[in-house]
Amino acid sequence: MDSFIELLPDLLKAFWETLQMVGISFFFSIVLGIPLGLFLFITDKGLFWENKFLNILSGLLINIVRSTPYVILLVLLLPLTQMLIGTTIGPIAASFSLSVAAIAFYARLVQVSLCEVDKGVIEAATAYGATPFQIIKDVLLSEALPGLIRGLTVTGISLVGYSAMAGIVGGGGVGDLAIRFGYYRYETNVMVITVVILIVLVQILQIFGDSLATKVDKK
Repeated sequence: MDSFIELLPDLLKAFWETLQMVGISFFFSIVLGIPLGLFLFITDKGLFWENKFLNILSGLLINIVRSTPYVILLVLLLPLTQMLIGTTIGPIAASFSLSVAAIAFYARLVQVSLCEVDKGVIEAATAYGATPFQIIKDVLLSEALPGLIRGLTVTGISLVGYSAMAGIVGGGGVGDLAIRFGYYRYETNVMVITVVILIVLVQILQIFGDSLATKVDKK
């Protein structure tokens, strides 16, 4: 009990750093991941902004990011992180590589969700004279909303795991605490506590995401 009380300030600091990393990258996965996934979908064959070259190029860039293990991506982006943020240490710096991974990951999930929208609905909206912007806003995003939320839930959970890996290069967070105390100092109780924290955080995200997706599902 005494050791837990002594560790509490470090735990709270690590938990806050994890929330920072996940929160920032989660935000950018929405702001940039949705438009990118939408771009992949509407530039595909047979759709109103069909462009084979741009579709293949953007898909290739996303695949490169997604196929690179996060730990390697984190190291590869360190020079760019240093240039943009001014440091490679801390949760804000780690949020850059996390955001890059999250945007690419979620963009593909957005594309998959949009592909599940009935093509007949899009054709009907086009026949009624709807503009591309109206089709995107009132048809595509509206019909795909439950899938978008479920994809966002999966992305958030993945980010929790990625944020733990960010501790390897001084990103801070719960993962960093587990490595410093649980691994290097062989303090098993610290490792158990950090694992429990991550499990609870994942469960909260999963339950909230599932309930929200069910609520907005029109089917």
